[in-house]
Amino acid sequence: MADDQSHNTYFAQIADGLEAAGAAELAELGAVDARPVRRGIHFKADRSSLYRINYCARLSSRVLSPILSFACPDAAAIYRAARRIDWARFFRLDQTFAVFASTAGSTVPHSQFAGLKLKDAVADQFRDAFGKRPNVDPRTPDLWINLYVEKDRGTISVDTSGGSLHRRGYRTRSVDAPMQETIAAAMVRLSGWDGRRPLADPMCGAGTLIIEAAMSFCRIPAGFLRHRFGFQQLPDFDPQVWKMVKDQADSRIRKLEDRLIYASDIDTQAVSATRANCKMVPHARSVSVLRMDFRQIQGLENRIILCNPPYGIRMKRQDGLDDFYRQLGDFLKQRCKGSQAYIYFGNREMIKRIGLKPAWKKPLRNGGLDGRLVKYEMY
Repeated sequence: MADDQSHNTYFAQIADGLEAAGAAELAELGAVDARPVRRGIHFKADRSSLYRINYCARLSSRVLSPILSFACPDAAAIYRAARRIDWARFFRLDQTFAVFASTAGSTVPHSQFAGLKLKDAVADQFRDAFGKRPNVDPRTPDLWINLYVEKDRGTISVDTSGGSLHRRGYRTRSVDAPMQETIAAAMVRLSGWDGRRPLADPMCGAGTLIIEAAMSFCRIPAGFLRHRFGFQQLPDFDPQVWKMVKDQADSRIRKLEDRLIYASDIDTQAVSATRANCKMVPHARSVSVLRMDFRQIQGLENRIILCNPPYGIRMKRQDGLDDFYRQLGDFLKQRCKGSQAYIYFGNREMIKRIGLKPAWKKPLRNGGLDGRLVKYEMY
């Protein structure tokens, strides 16, 4: 048995391809010994840094606190290990919990079965101690518990984020195939945009890219609109340290400069969704959002252009997609001189259709799509 919580060791989950960028961001927020692995980052942090990472990190999706590592030759080992943890330290009988599990190369049949063994162990421990089992809430529990089994080793963690950090709280309206907030934030970061040049998204959809850009420029913490975090459920939670961290981060917020961010979309519903979502974020309501086909735009010169064009996979509409991307390439070449464009291709086949030479390509997963972020220089 290894109780890792006393050593201030944590594991941040992150999208495939963002590990290096995520480790750099965590270091900026106070993490030490950040070590990227596939789809995650091991790191150490003191209490204030843990709170700051959960509140401010834009790229990571969850931060887990390992509380037990154990030999896991079979499913019964999961139950035995979970019974050794004093769960009453983490939540009360009148509170709720949920388990999310994953397995890799394990003899345990599948992740749902593994999660069920852990859930039963937690519930049975409460029943033995108090005569009653706590309720499970798979949507908004008081405590998220994580189980990861790789080959013959298991790790049980508590989720210090309290649900995925990509749920920022500003998306009140959506459109088909929206971009996940953490991926949009990664596009902003990888573009290097710092506000010295205007930023434009001519296919804004629900506005995720431009809102993440606005939050980054205005230094609005990614968790600004969240009502609670999982670390508030930890036995060593310190409200005074949390208040200090939050106050410090919030004191850095600044206004968005006029006409610094431009957004447009051909779809009326998308424009309406973007405007509604912008209203949720301080300072983002000043973003200019127009209903316009990108082919009608006179020019976007000397800008940073970020966009997530339709890719036909989820949207089930492949007709005319080749022409669409050729026209997008022509628009960038002819009307966006001096600009840098960062285009997300959920459908990698379309990279060949755009007719431009990439400066670089980076793998980037958005949901189940193994996409690419591609940079183009328009001289």
